[in-house]
Amino acid sequence: MASVYKINDDFYDDSFFLIALHSTLEDYAVAYRLNHVLKSNLKRAKTDFELTKNSSFPFYEWQDELNDRYWVLVANQSTKKELVANTNDLFQNESTYSTPRLIPELKEVDYFLKIEDDESIDCEEIIKLLLGMPRIMAAYEVDADKLKSKNNLIF
Repeated sequence: MASVYKINDDFYDDSFFLIALHSTLEDYAVAYRLNHVLKSNLKRAKTDFELTKNSSFPFYEWQDELNDRYWVLVANQSTKKELVANTNDLFQNESTYSTPRLIPELKEVDYFLKIEDDESIDCEEIIKLLLGMPRIMAAYEVDADKLKSKNNLIF
C-alpha cells in the first residue's frame, strides 16, 4: 500500500510578495528588462516548472544573497497546450486546445514576480520601477492569501 504525504500549511513559509505583471513581451525580454531596472540577476532555470504533465511554466530565478531574498519570475501561461475533447459539437472532428494557467483565477495576468523575503520590502517602490518599464502595461501587488490556487506558487 502506498503512503500519502500531505503538505501542512504550517510547514510552508508564506512570507513572500507577489506582483502581477501585464506585458506583451516574451518571458526572456521581461527578465532582461527586470535585470536592468531592478539591478537583479534573474536567470532561466534549467527546467521549467511542471504543475501537471500537460502544463509547463518557464521561470527565472535569482538568489539575492546580499539581501537574503529569493526572486522568481514565472509565466502565468503554460508553454504546453492541453487537448480538450469535443462532444456533440459542430466541429467535433477538429482538435481544440486550451492553455493551462498557473493561477487560473487571474487568467489575464501574463507574469508573476514572487519575492521571498523575511524582512519588509518596499513593494511600492518596486511596482513604481516596474510601471516605468517600456511595454509593461500594469503591475500591482496580489494578496496571495486570497488565491484559491496559492499552492501552485510553491517552487
